[in-house]
Amino acid sequence: MKKIPTWALLILAFMLVSAPMLINTGADVEEPFAGTDSTAETLVEETNPGYEAWFSPLVGELPGEVESGLFAFQAAMGAGLLGYVFGSYRERSRREAKLRHPGSSNSSQSA
Repeated sequence: MKKIPTWALLILAFMLVSAPMLINTGADVEEPFAGTDSTAETLVEETNPGYEAWFSPLVGELPGEVESGLFAFQAAMGAGLLGYVFGSYRERSRREAKLRHPGSSNSSQSA
């Protein structure tokens, strides 16, 4: 299988990140990156003005700094989990390769 060059992967990643920003510029809304909560709330109020929410949040309205901190914590936990999973798979493949070829040295594969 032919390997894809690093620069091609970087260009692909850049295109994937920038495409949503170019497709929907958000010119039709006041705040382009408001999120789905405010958009859904506005849509429900427009379609059914008498709607009463059946659920209320446990914590209530949080300041922006706390929301940003919680989001950063969630991202860090996800990155840590992904790093752990990738590391586990890498170590597993190294051990399996060592079992298949017990006499060979794996010094060239060490990172």
